[in-house]
Amino acid sequence: MTAPSYPPKPSPGDRIAVISPSAGLPGLFPRPYELGVERLRDEFGLEPVEYPTTRRMGATPQERADDIHAAFADPGVRAIVSSIGGEDQITVLPLLDRELLRANPKPFFGTSDNTNLLAFLYNAGVVGYHGGSVMCEFGRPGAMHPKTADSLRAALFTSGPYELRPAARWNDVDRDWADPATFEAEPDSRPGAGWSWVNADRVVEGRSWGGNLEILSWLLMADREIARDPAVYDGGVLILETSEELPSATEVFRILRNMGERGLLRRFPALLMARAKSWSFERPNSPEEAARYAAEQRAAVERVLRAYAPDTLAVFDVDFGHTDPQLVVPYGGTIRVDGPARSITVTY
Repeated sequence: MTAPSYPPKPSPGDRIAVISPSAGLPGLFPRPYELGVERLRDEFGLEPVEYPTTRRMGATPQERADDIHAAFADPGVRAIVSSIGGEDQITVLPLLDRELLRANPKPFFGTSDNTNLLAFLYNAGVVGYHGGSVMCEFGRPGAMHPKTADSLRAALFTSGPYELRPAARWNDVDRDWADPATFEAEPDSRPGAGWSWVNADRVVEGRSWGGNLEILSWLLMADREIARDPAVYDGGVLILETSEELPSATEVFRILRNMGERGLLRRFPALLMARAKSWSFERPNSPEEAARYAAEQRAAVERVLRAYAPDTLAVFDVDFGHTDPQLVVPYGGTIRVDGPARSITVTY
């Protein structure tokens, strides 16, 4: 397998594709979408290009695959950003032309269900970017979070090392996109306690792989885009995050246990575990309930690591998941995890 390489970066003034490979939620919630597109244009100096299914709920997998192909094949489009995630992008994967994407490499930005496309690009030899959806990060109420904006700007326009830093304050409590009052002020936040380190007596540098844990479990079940020979991931940095569906600690444990049984976990000498999202509209946890949920998830991860990868350097509560701010992490790119220095440096 050829190691992924970095695609050329856009410059201010370039065209950037906005696509919905999963769900056409911009059609249901136009306010955060249009706000995100406006910021791409006004604050980042890019020219967003919308595709036929970007705002359309219920688009077929083939229609969404066609938009992906069109965005990558267009020589005038210099980067691609997802509108948001969803839950059925796995049905698009068999329809994608791997050679087309390999022959037209471009930076792709997405999280959550977009783990599917990030893993596909990894196998096509193209570095992707885990982070930055139009509706959530670019369309954040009030203003973009400064840490998110700085990370996105660096990932979009620059090449080289970028040091991630813990968020002093963070948030994971959502507000209703259908309520105009949501966009009158920035979200509330609460103090952060920094990152937590395990086996932090070493330095690990390697290519990143992983993404949303629930999506990885689906890919494993469908036998798609995850190498049958886990040795291809040797020496890498595993990046994992969980979604707004708030998987239980038991579910997290079982998914990771199965990855351990497959021989995956021991291939990665370092793990970055994103801060757990602990609130949703379906489960509006109190602060105490949220803290307990996050602690139980961490305990489940540590339990699996002790069984399958006891020497792994692990960092918990890194800000690249479904919480705010969200830092961009390269997918297939280089990450340096320096335990003694307590630092994480990504290469954009």
